[in-house]
Amino acid sequence: MFSLAVLFGGVVGFALGLTGGGGGVFAVPLLVYGLAVAPREAVGISLASVGGIALAGVLPRLWRGEVELRTGLLFAIAGMIGAPIGTYLSTLFPETALLVMFGGLMLVVAWRMWAKTRNPELVTGVCRTEDLATVDASACQRDRDGTLRLTSNCARLLVMVGLLTGVLSGMFGVGGGFVIVPALVLFSGMEIHRAVGTSLLVIFLISISGVTSYVAAGRDLSLDTTLQFLIGGLVGIWLGGLVAKKLKGPTLQKVFASAVVLVAVFVIVKTVIL
Repeated sequence: MFSLAVLFGGVVGFALGLTGGGGGVFAVPLLVYGLAVAPREAVGISLASVGGIALAGVLPRLWRGEVELRTGLLFAIAGMIGAPIGTYLSTLFPETALLVMFGGLMLVVAWRMWAKTRNPELVTGVCRTEDLATVDASACQRDRDGTLRLTSNCARLLVMVGLLTGVLSGMFGVGGGFVIVPALVLFSGMEIHRAVGTSLLVIFLISISGVTSYVAAGRDLSLDTTLQFLIGGLVGIWLGGLVAKKLKGPTLQKVFASAVVLVAVFVIVKTVIL
């Protein structure tokens, strides 16, 4: 049990280090089907462990200047508001239905991530500028040096997406990185490797809100399993970060999308058929 928890934590950490997301996507199925943890308790363990792993991953990236603090904090504040809402919504559905919805959501996100690799601008973070006729004025734009133009339209857009991320985090027990990374790339024009670092910051902050609301609701949280997951995750996120540096943007997104599809299919089949 101990070795499995550490191993699974390593898988979660590796996913976070590699893509800046996906940790919670893997954590919940691993806890439920690998360690026989009840689905609702798995949500709390996932939030706590993923948040701790994300903190360990974001600190060195902050030091290297690979995190956009302004964009990340705006996103995170909205997400922290949404997390308690998601936690409440999770109580309105049976656990089986929650897992099936979780699997379906993963399939949609994986498809979107893969589709974006066909457009180099969405992957490499080519700056959008107001002097181009094709630019959507409602979207966020960047100067030629890559600085985000945080207009009122851009701020509203990021807040709305951040709020949705928080709801998903609280509802499904995920850090939200599988939504945060593509959202940062698509809506703020951020380069994907930079989005990975910023996503880890957002995941950590949103997880704080999610865990707080989970514990406040009087639910059980196994500190032993959480600690074991965290130990494995610290090693995993370090290894994932090393691999991420070697991959180009499109390859990174395709690897993430493929892994999410495999887990989604497993969750749906295990829940509905078996």
